[in-house]
Amino acid sequence: MAPLRLAVIIGSTREGRTGDRIGGWFVEQARQRSELAVTVVDLAAYDFPASYPAEPTAAMRSFVRQVGRAEAFVVVTPEYNHSFPASLKQAIDYAYDEWQAKPVGFVSYGCRSVGLHAVDQLRTVFTALHAVTVRDFVGVDLLGGEPTPQVEDQLRQDVRVLLDQLRWWGLALREGRAARPYVS
Repeated sequence: MAPLRLAVIIGSTREGRTGDRIGGWFVEQARQRSELAVTVVDLAAYDFPASYPAEPTAAMRSFVRQVGRAEAFVVVTPEYNHSFPASLKQAIDYAYDEWQAKPVGFVSYGCRSVGLHAVDQLRTVFTALHAVTVRDFVGVDLLGGEPTPQVEDQLRQDVRVLLDQLRWWGLALREGRAARPYVS
């Protein structure tokens, strides 16, 4: 069976962001699994326009192609003011059909809430796009200081559970899309 094509989307574009470090750690964990083909989609690498143009730009088309190729997603997101960043919403909105009937998981980070507010709002957005969000997520507390071995073990366990759920849904939905086109 072909590996599941997993796109890890790093959603923050702020200077000095933590998302690239947390995303890199997650990608390192995910790439240890031979049943996954992991691609990193870092929004900071795209030159998206400041406002939505009448015609898609090359950067927008490139992002949409990445979403279209993927069979599952993990969105790495910070929590800013009890929500997710505008850069992430902007990018999500560039694609539509490409998200449909594919699973989405989350790695979030924030202060105390571990990004749960951002994840809850993203679940609503992806449901509207006909994607399937998996139940479990990986949450990192930025106020926790250096992680203890117990915290690191728990985070690795959370990654395992998230990837197990994504793989199950990813394969089930791959088979479903192959058997019959998704209708929205």
